[in-house]
Amino acid sequence: MDFQPTRDFAVQLDRDDELFRFRESFHIPKHTDGTNSIYLCGNSLGLQPHQTKTFLNQELDDWAQLGVEGHFHAQHPWMPYHEFLTETQAQIVGALPHEVVIMNTLTTNLHLMMVSFYQPKGKRTKIIIEADAFPSDRYAVASQVQFHGYDDKEHIIEWSPRDGEHTPRLEDLENLLKEQGDEIALIMVGAVNYYTGQFFDLQKITELGHNAGAMVGFDCAHGAGNVDLQLHDSGADFAVWCTYKYMNSGPGSLGGCFVHERHASNSKLPRFTGWWGHNKDTRFKMRDDFEPMYGAEGWQLSNPPILSMVAIRSSLDLFAQAGFDNLRKKSIQLTNYLEHLLNNLEGDRISIITPSNPKDRGCQLSLAVKHADKSLFEAITAKGVIADWREPDVIRIAPVPLYNSFEDCWRFVEVLKNEM
Repeated sequence: MDFQPTRDFAVQLDRDDELFRFRESFHIPKHTDGTNSIYLCGNSLGLQPHQTKTFLNQELDDWAQLGVEGHFHAQHPWMPYHEFLTETQAQIVGALPHEVVIMNTLTTNLHLMMVSFYQPKGKRTKIIIEADAFPSDRYAVASQVQFHGYDDKEHIIEWSPRDGEHTPRLEDLENLLKEQGDEIALIMVGAVNYYTGQFFDLQKITELGHNAGAMVGFDCAHGAGNVDLQLHDSGADFAVWCTYKYMNSGPGSLGGCFVHERHASNSKLPRFTGWWGHNKDTRFKMRDDFEPMYGAEGWQLSNPPILSMVAIRSSLDLFAQAGFDNLRKKSIQLTNYLEHLLNNLEGDRISIITPSNPKDRGCQLSLAVKHADKSLFEAITAKGVIADWREPDVIRIAPVPLYNSFEDCWRFVEVLKNEM
């Protein structure tokens, strides 16, 4: 499509967009002048669906009226509540239903997965991460290495970009594995890098890791609800993600976990256990030895917080209505349009460090600001843009297809142009 840099063109794209109606399903924060802000920060916290309050009120009413009986007699009974989320969540991440469970929060799940899938032995003791991994991932990996008695400075291997480049190349990971493959126990990278927005080839990374004898897992915090992860087909051993970014479940809400079906009934895998992962048919007998449930559910620990799951169900309901394939198609067009507008700005104060090929990114574009000057970010914020600054020099912009419009992109670039 030949994009045009006019407001009329953006408005026409919105008129032609079959998903535009979903924008009305969300609360959009207001700017100080009373107009809608230009909210481009769904990669950090998704917006609240209008229906979330209704969904929550239903559970509050059931709790008030039924007390403990709500576990069985609420409109949506609490005992099996996590199962209401499974099918749509599995479709979004490209998994089989029994490979997915909503539980805990992201880093907790990452630790639980590494208990099972990081098993250093002999020479094979090291973990590969991307050089610019999200800090929490690095902390979790380092602490797991230390827990096993190793020095994290020596046993964490970084997959780094080449000099002068922002994103690592797959061939360099392949070379790392050729050189040190017999020492690698686990590859654990962010499916979509939080800083650059690069979407990695999960299937190829898994293939390289498995060929080298390593386990492979992914942090999909910036991928779930954003890109087509296809976790089952990737062959990855595990993945974890949060739901408060692209899946709009509210600040600090629960995370998700994927365990490939080849591990579904492997009771010999080491794991930390809790009663909610025990065979649900005998869970309340209270005296049986631990018998893990089949699939990802067998990694559950405690009974889940229903009120947090309600917000996830509210958002997943909208995903199911829109269809994830449709959202991904819009995301590509929306991000391509934003990229076009940015590339036609005059001057060299900003540059896009996110890969240009749509298959290598989601909806986030990371803009490097020359001279690492935060004043530009502060100026656009004052004009009603809600975005995200990451040290040392990046503004992250995410046009989310469920609620962002082409006009949002046009308005943002106009503000940016004026403030530059």
